[in-house]
Amino acid sequence: MTTTIIITLCTLLLIAYLFDYSFKKTKIPSVILLLLLGWLVRQGTMLFELKLPDLSSILPILGTTGLILIVLEGSLELELNKSKVTLIKKSFLGALAPLLALSFLMAYIFEQYGGYTFRDSLINAIPLCVISSAIAIPSVRNLSTSNKEFVIYESSLSDILGVVFFNFILRNETFGVDSFGMFGLQLVVICVISFVATIGLSFLLSRLEHHIKFVPIILLTILIYAISYVYHLPALIFILIFGLSIGNLNELHNLKFFDVFRTDILNKEVQKFKELTIEATFLIRSLFFLLFGYLLETSEILNTTTLVWSVGIVVLIFILRALQLKLSNLPLKPLLFVAPRGLITVLLFLSISPINNIGIVNKSLIIQVIVLTVLVMMFGVIISNPEKAEEEQKKAAEEKEKEEEEQSTKAV
Repeated sequence: MTTTIIITLCTLLLIAYLFDYSFKKTKIPSVILLLLLGWLVRQGTMLFELKLPDLSSILPILGTTGLILIVLEGSLELELNKSKVTLIKKSFLGALAPLLALSFLMAYIFEQYGGYTFRDSLINAIPLCVISSAIAIPSVRNLSTSNKEFVIYESSLSDILGVVFFNFILRNETFGVDSFGMFGLQLVVICVISFVATIGLSFLLSRLEHHIKFVPIILLTILIYAISYVYHLPALIFILIFGLSIGNLNELHNLKFFDVFRTDILNKEVQKFKELTIEATFLIRSLFFLLFGYLLETSEILNTTTLVWSVGIVVLIFILRALQLKLSNLPLKPLLFVAPRGLITVLLFLSISPINNIGIVNKSLIIQVIVLTVLVMMFGVIISNPEKAEEEQKKAAEEKEKEEEEQSTKAV
């Protein structure tokens, strides 16, 4: 039995790698194929009457670990310099404004239609409003650099803001000066913890000479997140600060304080750490969606009762996204289509206690919204002709370089 499980896991993960590797040609997001593969495995176990233990309790563990690694991977990719200020502002507004607008609008609709309390309606609406960086980032690798950077910033910030917003609503029965004051204090505390922890982890990363150094850093990162979460702190902010700090050492090298880290050595170690994080993220993300697909019931996927709601929610998502992109003076094509729901949506949905659950938002609705938004993204990426966009961007960059050279020559 042990050998069979090992063979099965290795085979499934290798297939998951092929899904990811073939995306450039097929344009089919790996999450769709992983869910389908997991569902097919479930049908196979039922066909051959194989008895497996209940695996549903593993899903939140994989989801939380995946969330940490995804945010860490995304923050390591982000660049902080003056040239990125405009992009960061647009990405932040692009992540925050639709999250708030869509959450409150959907909460109002749920409240009016089902007669639920506004708080419960909001708790159930938020998971459907978070863009999944786990799906968005790998799916835009063929887009132009500017579009790809926007998606990386926007989806990473959407994950963090969505989780922080969700936990704030979930943990407060009422909202007033006390709740917002406590939230402000929690932000200050987590920022202090993040600063101290980042210094400590960076020091370890630059000074550890043992042949095993990256796994302890990742484990300490997850441990600090978990402890912070236990004390109701916005723990993802620590992951963001840590990733941004070590991923942007070039912007901090002028500060004498950072000489103690031997930044020349640390830069090399950070690159290796980044590569390990990417590989670990792929592994956990693949296992999560495979297991989620395995746990799906066919009746949940084909639930026609929730399909009307799912389509309505997806239409609303893309209407608001179109408005947001227009207001930010960003191109509709292909960014309009890149608003997938995924791991964060599932993880937040699983975090809702039965007391706060509302009938409209169920497993069928969640999976249908995920599949529909991913399909929209897939077709949007296919018709956007990313290769042509990349060529146009390269030409524009070359022309800009020529102009700068000419200006510098004239100045001399």
